[in-house]
Amino acid sequence: MKHLWAPWRMQYILSDGKPDGCIFCPGDSRDNDEDRLILHLGPYSMVMMNKYPYNSGHLLVLPNNHVQELDQLSDEQIIDLTLTVKKTINIMKQIMSPEGFNVGLNIGKAAGAGIEEHLHFHIVPRWNGDVNFMTILGEVRVVPEHLKTTYKNFRPYFEKF
Repeated sequence: MKHLWAPWRMQYILSDGKPDGCIFCPGDSRDNDEDRLILHLGPYSMVMMNKYPYNSGHLLVLPNNHVQELDQLSDEQIIDLTLTVKKTINIMKQIMSPEGFNVGLNIGKAAGAGIEEHLHFHIVPRWNGDVNFMTILGEVRVVPEHLKTTYKNFRPYFEKF
């Protein structure tokens, strides 16, 4: 699948390579949250935007702990993770008015996990007709809004989280 327009990728293309460490681990500093597209950091879970979205508003919900499997989390962490998914969907409903959602968790490379080292849920808002002839015939997905614009729209809602 190709994207028709993805100007945010140029920074990655021109960079010296992959960043050190896990791209999902929140780290100690909050100075780069906007650049990393982190919308929320709670005691056990965080929400960030997907830099290579399937659709506008594609968000990731993940544990703060660097784990690959659900059984590596405590019950309290799993409850927090699930409540964070629920709250994130509610925020997306307010901002984007989607007609549905794809919510998924891929565990392991065989299941489609692109980054299998750090467990993460994908939350993709969906609308009737969002998969149209461009995707079917041209194998191109149109993402109509720049990531930074989407981030700025989401951020105030997640500050109230």
